Amino acid sequence: MRQSLVRAILVLGIAMIVGTPGLLLASEPDWKAVEAALGKPGQAQPGGVFRIGMPRTDLAVTVNGVSVKAGFALGSYAAFKPVGDQAMVMGDLVLLDREVPAVMAGLFRGGLEVTAVHNHLNEISPHVMYMHYEGHGEAVKLATALRQALSASATPLGAGGSSAAAPAAGPGLDAKQIEQALGRSGRAQDGGVFQVTVPRAEVITEMGAELLPAMGVTTVMNFQPTTDGKAAITGDFVLLDKEVNAVARTLVQNGIDVTAIHNHGLLDMPRLFYMHFWANDDPIKLAQGLKAALGQTNSAKP
Repeated sequence: MRQSLVRAILVLGIAMIVGTPGLLLASEPDWKAVEAALGKPGQAQPGGVFRIGMPRTDLAVTVNGVSVKAGFALGSYAAFKPVGDQAMVMGDLVLLDREVPAVMAGLFRGGLEVTAVHNHLNEISPHVMYMHYEGHGEAVKLATALRQALSASATPLGAGGSSAAAPAAGPGLDAKQIEQALGRSGRAQDGGVFQVTVPRAEVITEMGAELLPAMGVTTVMNFQPTTDGKAAITGDFVLLDKEVNAVARTLVQNGIDVTAIHNHGLLDMPRLFYMHFWANDDPIKLAQGLKAALGQTNSAKP
């Protein structure tokens, strides 16, 4: 608690020096060195965020008997953002139950903080948990600490990562119809997954620094084709407290299971809650249900 308070005072002090609270002078880290330290390539995202995906391609996981692709529900990641002359990192790690204690201990040894540990989905085999984390400091040191912590898991990093056989491809999705039903555009992901993201309309901050959609602060809706023209959906809604029950009620009314409601961060402002969901049905019907739920939120306009 004391460490977080000191960090908050330092961040706000820098913001006041540059003249506008929350506006920090940021220098660009050496992203190639960050990639080398973590053992995975990344991509520059809007707002100066550099995001590195670490999907659990080593795992063969089913949810309610449906084989799920790593890009659908098993996507560990690290999102770096320059803050002043240093950086912050936040993200999410997909871990088998037995990997959780050692990875958590490794994060602590590396000076990172754990902000949540929980499920995202139910009826999942093998059982996996999701560990959310955050850190502040020099970007390469943060990446090095994260890799050392992940060495206690089988997360594929560097040249030595193994890969489980990918689930067989489904018949594909009609992305245009999904976009029309949702009223939002999306993009294809690896393995035939189709993803739609919807940011909040508000500015979200933590200790004076803006948290951007590419850092995971955005509603995510993933579609994966299954059988008989159906699709599985999962993801999470980013919500204010007053929106939680309205969104949950709307999802349930549209045949979509709510599988978890919880925090991902600790000091976000306004306070955010994340609602995870699952269904396997006609993709257009599901997209219409998701659109109805989005209508209960203060999301950015299309």
